[in-house]
Amino acid sequence: MPLTEPHDDHLPQEDLVARDGAVGDPDSDLGSDLDLGSDPDPDAASTPGGESAIEPEPTLPEPVRQRIVALTAAVLPALPSDEVPVPLRRVAKFAPNRRARLGAPAIAAQLAADPLFRQRVTARVLADAGDLGAAVIDGTAPAAADPVEVAALAYLGRPRGWRELIDASGAAVRAEADSAVVAELVREAEQRATRAEHDRAVARVEADKLRDELSRVREELGQLREESRQLARTLRETQARERKATELLATERGRAARASADVDAELRRARARLAEAEAAAGVARASAKEARSVDDARLWLLLETIGQAAVGLRRELALDPVDKLPADFVADAFAEQPGAAPAGPAARARDTDDPARLDQLLALPRAHLVVDGYNVTKRGFGEMSLEQQRKRLITGLGGIAAQTGDEVTVVFDGAERMHGLPPAPRGVRVLFSRKGETADELIRRLVRAEPAGRPVVVVSSDREVADGVRRHGAYPLGADSLLRRLARS
Repeated sequence: MPLTEPHDDHLPQEDLVARDGAVGDPDSDLGSDLDLGSDPDPDAASTPGGESAIEPEPTLPEPVRQRIVALTAAVLPALPSDEVPVPLRRVAKFAPNRRARLGAPAIAAQLAADPLFRQRVTARVLADAGDLGAAVIDGTAPAAADPVEVAALAYLGRPRGWRELIDASGAAVRAEADSAVVAELVREAEQRATRAEHDRAVARVEADKLRDELSRVREELGQLREESRQLARTLRETQARERKATELLATERGRAARASADVDAELRRARARLAEAEAAAGVARASAKEARSVDDARLWLLLETIGQAAVGLRRELALDPVDKLPADFVADAFAEQPGAAPAGPAARARDTDDPARLDQLLALPRAHLVVDGYNVTKRGFGEMSLEQQRKRLITGLGGIAAQTGDEVTVVFDGAERMHGLPPAPRGVRVLFSRKGETADELIRRLVRAEPAGRPVVVVSSDREVADGVRRHGAYPLGADSLLRRLARS
């Protein structure tokens, strides 16, 4: 395609004169170019005097304006320096990626104000555009062509109907923007619908949970009402027994008053008999002195006989020394179910939470100290690891066992997770609950295994453990008492 300079109705008069003079010069390239693109612009209006009226520049869509600037910036360095306007000579030296971005205002202003510069740029741009540029100049732009590219080439080349091409490009750009906005709105609507469906599913799950919770609360309320009815019935029975006891107490008080009067009369008679007895006693003392020596001999012989009998009985009932204590049998017989509580639990110690009682209880003969391991360690030094907690507690209990000589047993949860434990100190038994049993249950079995009458001290701040061992006669103490005892050691 030849480098043509299309007709521009905005060219100044002196430039038109220069071009008209060049038409007659056969050696002028500019004249040949004008002959190839000399179609007048039908959109240009004429004044009554025959001169063309200069129309204002059209308002370009932003994508079209940016494309025009980019095309101009691309061919700007290829123009001879004398054909580049002075304001753009510095811009022509910019790097390609900065030329269109930093020089855009100056390029746009120069294209609008300098038609000759615009025609020079158009010639090179149309040459680079190829068939699309030729089609735009002929006014037959392909329908599949980019409307922005067509509008940019139409602005630079300004063929017949170039303003309509720019308007059509603006409409296409706006349609694409509107389509993008509509697509974004549709996407946001779909996202809101998805979130709403998710929230609806979450709400249904929460509603099901609330219904289950309501059912559970109603069941607990029914149980509480049944317990309340039982307590009310028990209260009525207790009040009835109290009334009967009050009546019996009044009857017994009457009987006691009558008995007191009878006792007073009997006391007076006894005093009279006492006076008679004292008189007789004076007589008997004399004779008693004589018989006392004989009685002393008989008493000595009786005591000697009892002592010899006790020695023989001790020898007869002597038992072989044992190598196991009751707690050892509990640790070995894990599968055995807890039996009935030993007889006489009331004979054991009552519950006390006084830490000062620990030393007194450990001073009892053959006392057995049972410790709820993790209950004590997590209360005293829970910031350590479980291994360090166990080691510190077992070491401290070893000191107590060495000082008091008592039997010491410490119970931990979870034997199946313990491997490679260090040996326990002398006098300290370390037990772990096995699968299916907790440390609390093992402690209660240890207490039940002890014989009635032996002092058993259980250290745990768990109320359930304390209540359980108390029913079997053990001494429950809080974990703080043992922690203070260990800190003092």
